[in-house]
Amino acid sequence: MASDGASATPAKASPKKANLLDPHSIKHLLDETISDVVKSKGYAEDTRLGNWKLAIGAAVIAIALLAQFYPKKFPQNREFLLGCIALYPFDSVIPLCSDETGFGSAFGCCQLAGIWFFGCYTKEKDAIMFTHPPAGSFNSTGLVISSKLPRFSDMYTLTIASADPQSISANKPVHFTKSVTKWFTKEGVLVEGLFWKDVERLIDDYNTERKGK
Repeated sequence: MASDGASATPAKASPKKANLLDPHSIKHLLDETISDVVKSKGYAEDTRLGNWKLAIGAAVIAIALLAQFYPKKFPQNREFLLGCIALYPFDSVIPLCSDETGFGSAFGCCQLAGIWFFGCYTKEKDAIMFTHPPAGSFNSTGLVISSKLPRFSDMYTLTIASADPQSISANKPVHFTKSVTKWFTKEGVLVEGLFWKDVERLIDDYNTERKGK
């Protein structure tokens, strides 16, 4: 385990603590701290994907509620049915309108949401953060920060890659895999200075690789 006096906690009034018996607690704390480190290096978080997820989720809920509580039945709801048909290219949304009990609407919305979130998963995978390029930088893409902490393991993997691997300014991903015991005391307190140094070094390695291309 790390020593309490190994490094000063960067700009924090109180120490961060995790439950060492709960890997989710450990990973959440480390991921949250990584976000602080990345932002301190001049990278602004790119929240566009998250915003799109919220917007689509809200739209799906709105459609489900409308289909569930629409006051008219066929043929009075003919215009509403045409609207559902217009949405067909995006998914099998017709079941939204075909079930008077509302079960069809819920099923259709689940299909729509499922397809959308599957698409998000293929992009996000283990990503915990997307960024814009640093202000004033010549780079056209930001970073995607990913992390893993397998179940029943203390080995934490952090990966930094380009948010657009096909871009001419993209660089090869860099990563490290280290035991979380290096960054926590026996009481579960994060020795934040040690962790910051490791994350900053990895960011610098990514940028150094770019300069050496």
